[in-house]
Amino acid sequence: MNTVKDFQLPFYARVSIFLLGLIALLTILYIGRSIIVPLVFSVIIAILLQPIVKLFVRFHLNRVVAILIALLMTLIVIAAFGALFISQANRFSESWPQLVENFTVLLNQSISNISEYFDISPQTIHEWISKNKSEVLDTSSAAIGKTLINVGTAIMVMLLVPVYIFLILYYEPLLINFIRKLFGENNQNQVGEIVTETKNVVQHYLVGLVIEAVIIATLYTTTLFILGVDYAILLGIIGSLLNVIPYVGGLVGVALPMMVALATKTNGWYAFYILAIYYFIQIIDNNYIVPKIVASKVKINALFSIVIVIAGNALWGISGMFLSIPLLAIMKVIFDRIEPLKPWGLLLGDTMPSFFKIESVIKVCKKNTSKP
Repeated sequence: MNTVKDFQLPFYARVSIFLLGLIALLTILYIGRSIIVPLVFSVIIAILLQPIVKLFVRFHLNRVVAILIALLMTLIVIAAFGALFISQANRFSESWPQLVENFTVLLNQSISNISEYFDISPQTIHEWISKNKSEVLDTSSAAIGKTLINVGTAIMVMLLVPVYIFLILYYEPLLINFIRKLFGENNQNQVGEIVTETKNVVQHYLVGLVIEAVIIATLYTTTLFILGVDYAILLGIIGSLLNVIPYVGGLVGVALPMMVALATKTNGWYAFYILAIYYFIQIIDNNYIVPKIVASKVKINALFSIVIVIAGNALWGISGMFLSIPLLAIMKVIFDRIEPLKPWGLLLGDTMPSFFKIESVIKVCKKNTSKP
C-alpha cells in the first residue's frame, strides 16, 4: 500500500492565510472597540486588584464584601486624583485668556524677527497664519460633535467598568477553570503556568507604573515650582500621565510646560531650562526607575514598542496607546511558553542572539579561509 504523505501548504499560501486572518482580527478589534476596550481595561484592573481581594478573603471576609471593599478603595483613590486634577484644570481655564494674550504678543514678536531675518513681509506671514488658523477652526468645529459623543461614551464606559471588574473578580475561578478545560487535560500544567505568569506580569507592570507615575509627577512638579512656572501641579500630573506612553508621551509632556513658560515668562531661557531638566529626569527614568521600580519581567525591544504604540493609537485611540505595551507583554509571555510560537517571543524581546558576537564571526571567517 502507498503511504499517504502529509499534506503541507506552500509558503505563499500560509502567508496569505496568515495575512487574511490578521486583517480579519484587526477589523473585529476596530469595529468592536467600544465593547472590547472597556473589557480589556476591566480585566487588567481586576488582575491588579486580585491580590487585595485574596488578602481580604484570608481574613475570613465574604468574597463579595472583599471585592466591594477593593473596588471602593480604588474608586476613592481615583476620585481624589480626579478632584485634584479638576481643581488645577479650573485654575488653568480661568487664566486661559491672559495666557492666550501673552502667547499672541510672543507670536507677533517672533513674526517680526523672522521677517527681518529672512527678508519676508510680515503681512505674508500673518496671511499664512490666518489661513491655517481658519482651517484649524473649521476642523475643530467639526470635531466638537464627535468630542461630545466620545464624552458620552466615556461616561457610559466609566459606569460599566466597575461592574465588569466586580463580575470578573467574582467569577475568576470559573474563568480560570474554563481556560484550563479549553486547552485539554494534557496541557493543564502549561496553561496554569501561562495564566500565573500573565497575572504576575500585569500586576508587576501596573504597580510599577503607578509608582513611576508618582515619582515622575513629583519630579516634574518640583522642577516647575523651583522655576516659578505657573500651573506646576497640573503640568506635572499631565507630564507623568503622558510619560506612561513610551517614547511619544515624553515629547508631548515637555512641550506643554515649555509653551506655558514661553507665554508667561519674559525670559525665553526658562523653556530651555525645562527642556534640559526634563531630559535629565528622562535619563533617570529610563536607566533607573523603569529597570528597578517597574521591574517588568518581560522586556520588549524598542522597535516593536514604538510600532505597537502607533498601531494601538490607530486602532483604539488614546486608550490603545496606554493598553498597547501591557497587551504586548502578555502576548510575549504566551509566545515564550508555547513551542511553535517561541520564535515570535524571541522577536519581540530585546535579547540579542549570541551568534552576533564579534568573536563568533571571526571564528567563522577563519574557518572558511582555512579551507582549501
